[in-house]
Amino acid sequence: MIRFLLPIGLFLSACGAAQTAAPELGTSSAIGTMVVGNKGEATVSFVDLASGEERARLETGDQPHEVAISPDGTRAAVVSYGGTTIDIFDVASATRTETIDLSPNARPHGIVWTNDNRLIATTEGSGTLTVVDLSDNDVEAVETGQDVSHMVVVSPDLSRAYVSNIGSGTATVIDLENGRKLRDLPVGAAAEGIALTPDGSELWVADRDGMKVTVFDTETFEIIAEIGVGLGPIRIAISPDGSRGFTSNYGDGTVTEIRGSDHRVTRVLSISDGVEAAQVTILFSEDGERLYVAETGTDTVAELDVASGEVLRRIDVGRQGDGLGISPVVIETD
Repeated sequence: MIRFLLPIGLFLSACGAAQTAAPELGTSSAIGTMVVGNKGEATVSFVDLASGEERARLETGDQPHEVAISPDGTRAAVVSYGGTTIDIFDVASATRTETIDLSPNARPHGIVWTNDNRLIATTEGSGTLTVVDLSDNDVEAVETGQDVSHMVVVSPDLSRAYVSNIGSGTATVIDLENGRKLRDLPVGAAAEGIALTPDGSELWVADRDGMKVTVFDTETFEIIAEIGVGLGPIRIAISPDGSRGFTSNYGDGTVTEIRGSDHRVTRVLSISDGVEAAQVTILFSEDGERLYVAETGTDTVAELDVASGEVLRRIDVGRQGDGLGISPVVIETD
């Protein structure tokens, strides 16, 4: 653990103290509910996107780092990174309906809810990728053979999963149809942020310590591009139309915009107030017009207007709000 946690400590000493920005007020045309895993207090927030108001806050398992929304938008899955479970919540009623135990697989983190009703999660503590069939809660796991398997994305045809491994500096390719590992792709010092283009043809992986993004062709596994970005790129989000991608740069509170057509950096936007904001997860709205940025150090989520690059508002959530999911469902009122 020392190996990959050390650079974050270096960010703190290198960047110095920063003042937390005051919340910006505003409303949004967005409709639906944002679900936020508050890893510092073992809760999940349900936020009405139109008003920015938190409508409910419920208990979860230990360290709810990441969130996945069901394909129909009605449910949210929240991992317990400090344990072995995944909690399922009904969004409309903001209630926990089920807890799934993944044992002996441990420390679930990155998670995807697939269109065929499976949960696919990295289980970092056991060095596995765990697959849960929600029709019968059958649990199967594939060993990654890598160190600190942290985040996961799944191809549009559901045939493959790609896992970023921080400690090994690689991305693992897993055949989901046959439940076996195919290969490891070298990325750099600390592979963490990971994303697929909407058509599944390109895999983007961020080297957090190397301050770069490597783009792979998913047919040949050849490197298409290597792109220098900001300090500590910890997450990647690609727009729904594939025209652009953003890295969340933990070390300086910026996001770097990369054009999808030629992999060139087009903008660097200052979103959060330096490293003390602890900017982590980023997530596009379904229409691609907004980018939501989790600021775990200030217990807020910034809403960015993608076209203008302006922060429209900051939404208050629980302590160290990190994992984000957006549902089109609006929470029921009394």
